[in-house]
Amino acid sequence: MKLVVAIIQPTKVDTVQVALANVGVERMTVCDAAGFARQRGQLPTYRGMEYNTQLLRKIMLEIVVNDDFVDRTIETIMTTAKTGPEGTIGDGKIFVFPVDEVYQISEDLVGPEAV
Repeated sequence: MKLVVAIIQPTKVDTVQVALANVGVERMTVCDAAGFARQRGQLPTYRGMEYNTQLLRKIMLEIVVNDDFVDRTIETIMTTAKTGPEGTIGDGKIFVFPVDEVYQISEDLVGPEAV
């Protein structure tokens, strides 16, 4: 089992969620996130005054999948989270972590069946 953490643009959440459901990945946790890297923040205007913010709004998806779903999950996110035909800076990142054990509280399931 793996934990796939994808940080994507907020405008791509619905597209990614529908695409993942189409390949059989229907369970995920969605969190608001803020961060900066090569985009270097932005200059928004508030009440006529510009101010510099270093953090940009992103969405973090946390998806635990069985090993046979890892590749299709990553490929689906990679193709649907791009903001242009070739992607642009700020489209996001995907991290994959091993998961030792999963417990489903409601049905007392353990392991891959709990995913």
